[in-house]
Amino acid sequence: MKQKANQAPKLQRSMTAGQMEMISLGGAIGVGLFMGSASTIKWTGPSVLLAYMFVGLILYIVMRALGEMVYVNPGTGSFADYATEYVHPIAGYLAKWANVFEYIVVGMSEVVAATEYLKYWWPKINPFIAGICIILFLVLANLASAKAYGSLEFWFAMIKVITIIMMILLGFMIIFFGFGNGGHPVGFSNLWSHGGFFTGGFKGFFFSMSIIVGSYQGIELLGISAGEVANPQEAIVKSVKSVLWRILIFYVGAIFVIVTIYPWNQLSSVGSPFVSTFAKVGITSAASVINFVVLTAALSGANSGIYSSSRMLFKLAHEGDAPSFFGKLSKRIVPNIAILGISGGILIGFVIDTVATIYSKSTSNLFVVVFSSSVLPGMVPWFVILLAELRFRKNNSEIMMTHPFKLPFYPYSNYFALVMLTVIVAFMFVNPDTRISVFVGAAVLIVATLIYLVRHWGKNVQQD
Repeated sequence: MKQKANQAPKLQRSMTAGQMEMISLGGAIGVGLFMGSASTIKWTGPSVLLAYMFVGLILYIVMRALGEMVYVNPGTGSFADYATEYVHPIAGYLAKWANVFEYIVVGMSEVVAATEYLKYWWPKINPFIAGICIILFLVLANLASAKAYGSLEFWFAMIKVITIIMMILLGFMIIFFGFGNGGHPVGFSNLWSHGGFFTGGFKGFFFSMSIIVGSYQGIELLGISAGEVANPQEAIVKSVKSVLWRILIFYVGAIFVIVTIYPWNQLSSVGSPFVSTFAKVGITSAASVINFVVLTAALSGANSGIYSSSRMLFKLAHEGDAPSFFGKLSKRIVPNIAILGISGGILIGFVIDTVATIYSKSTSNLFVVVFSSSVLPGMVPWFVILLAELRFRKNNSEIMMTHPFKLPFYPYSNYFALVMLTVIVAFMFVNPDTRISVFVGAAVLIVATLIYLVRHWGKNVQQD
């Protein structure tokens, strides 16, 4: 098995550290923030700010654990490699297939969201045709080259990062100076005037974390893209340190603006609260800009997902756990068949989702069901990163003595993050809006586990 993996064709290290950083931002700042925030605010009200910060702490622990291992051994799909080596081969297998499933579902959600955002300017646009065009555009971008993909993702992420910063600054002008609100400062009363700060109580607070975890998922792209970046050790340290606090600023800052300038209980349950927030205070031009940004964010998230999961599918093919044709490289040194396979999965999912929307009474609830189906499989990389780092420390005690990028408070930080992720999964079972989704995610993991056991049991029997 390992021999096959070692003989796999090598991907080129053609991306820069800046592109790697933007890929991580692109993967983590997507439809989960811009469209999913409607549900998180509905469940817990203004206290959603604390929920984003709490999950951000878990994210910090996961990324420092990953950064610690990637610094020593960078490689494409690295967290799955660490799971295989330091936990169990089945953990690496599940991490890879969970990544593939997660980003097919997320890609589908992002394309659906993108078609919704296009309706802001063209209400009569055919969402099915628009979705097909978006998928074709993303396929071509990924087939070009890793460098071309990195360049596209860099600008996708740059657009939304700059505009979110501008949105936060504009929001503070509304809060303190009444800009766009007739000169009347909005102030901070909306944080507690509509049922209190913790409107959903303890239960609602934890309900919101499932979507928030899903929103943050994708940051582990740092580990996957490390296989195609020059000077990976230097890049991973810089990226982990900077990306984490930037994501927290964007998420917490943006959500703070929303729940402060607009009563949380009046936000539209359909679409993005980012757009309705600015439209409400009369800044229609800003709302149009924000809609452009959330459209870019959706394209960026789908773009990152195709990149990430195609590399995983490529690895699976060379390890004998996926059809061998997914392991081919094009003349441009990209896994073209894997890219087409992932994009085909997104297309099929998009068609199914489009049909389901016709029979669904609530687009908002359908979005939550579809998006949250990716959350449990998306947690698998986080779980295996935390578990692998425990064994990694024990097996590399000499290296750790001079390691410049250690996870703080090891091993207690690992245990804390593992327990809290388990609690969040438990509350997904309790929440009626995400219960179906977590069953879908669990079913995918169970089926993948059974397939692994049957295949490897068969191999062991043949060897005997």
